[in-house]
Amino acid sequence: MKSITKYLLPVLLVFIFTLSACSGETTSVPGHENNNTTLIRVEESEVTYVLPAPQLDGAMSVEAALTSRRSRRNFRDEALSSQQLSQLLWAAYGVTLPDDNPNLRGGLRTTPSAGATYPLEIYAVVGLVDGIAPGVYRYLPAEHKLVRIVEGDVRAELSVAAVGQRMVREAPVSIFYSAVFERTTSTYGERGIMYVYMEVGHSAQNVYLQAEAMGLGTCAIGAMIDDDVRELLNLPDDEVPLYLMPVGYFYE
Repeated sequence: MKSITKYLLPVLLVFIFTLSACSGETTSVPGHENNNTTLIRVEESEVTYVLPAPQLDGAMSVEAALTSRRSRRNFRDEALSSQQLSQLLWAAYGVTLPDDNPNLRGGLRTTPSAGATYPLEIYAVVGLVDGIAPGVYRYLPAEHKLVRIVEGDVRAELSVAAVGQRMVREAPVSIFYSAVFERTTSTYGERGIMYVYMEVGHSAQNVYLQAEAMGLGTCAIGAMIDDDVRELLNLPDDEVPLYLMPVGYFYE
């Protein structure tokens, strides 16, 4: 009986967490199959979500998104869908042209990077996302999936680490950026430090515009207690905390 349960548990979890994404025809990014569900795989202690394929056509033009873009700080207690989170993460750092060249670290991205060194690491701090359990997840752009790093809703603790900014606690999800500077400085020396900061700015603007086009709001946050954030999110020693972007439906 124990052996049967061992094999049935992953199947049961797949059923529980499978979620239908937005309906309608979509055009997928090369290398990503169209996928209308969020899948979960459980391998020992690792929890992995395969995200729905991002969409390449939207209802709002770039010009309209630029015109209406604002920093939004008041969020409604309303969950995002896995499709919305998928789209936001892809806009932040997703793959647009897969490539087997290891120097490209998995292909060309939505964000420009000095020498395609891609020093950024992207995390989703999930509180309210349909079909995805609360927790801290590392985004893997090449596979367009999430791997859980910390279990449970840590938004309240992260808000404290972000010097008490309540929007971090209230938003259903936050996109968090860290960077491995050595990926870029090993090629460009000390000047590579500046390139990394440029890159996180490029990526954050992508998130701003994508959120605006989806009827969502966000606000870039740089104020945080680095050591507290590092411990809370279980960051590796070589990653430096940089940026935090709570995202959600907002009050006008």
